[in-house]
Amino acid sequence: MFGNVQRRFDVQILGAWDGRPLQLVEDFTYDDGDTEQRIWTLEKTGEDTWKGTAPGVLAIATGRENGDTFNWTYRIDLPVRKGTMRVDFDDWMWLLTDGRVLNRAYVSRFGVRIGEAIIMFEKK
Repeated sequence: MFGNVQRRFDVQILGAWDGRPLQLVEDFTYDDGDTEQRIWTLEKTGEDTWKGTAPGVLAIATGRENGDTFNWTYRIDLPVRKGTMRVDFDDWMWLLTDGRVLNRAYVSRFGVRIGEAIIMFEKK
């Protein structure tokens, strides 16, 4: 189980920011045909800080910008095939020179890393 790809997905994300709270709509399609939608509400809280909420996310997600790097952390009741699993996400995003964003998300449970996801975002 560990060390093997458990599930692949595509995600379409829509959002635009005009200085007010940002609503970010994520539509996931998994390789087994399952779908999921997560709608984030994000707010810039300082020069380089953000906070956010979404259904299933416990408490407040927090983010910090540092140049071309963004770190986003949160705890979520993640939908899995047989219900939900409470996990922590430590997302690292890097803005690349071609306008793409590379996202590496580390997933842990009870302080032990149980997985990671790597996503390349491209603006259309």
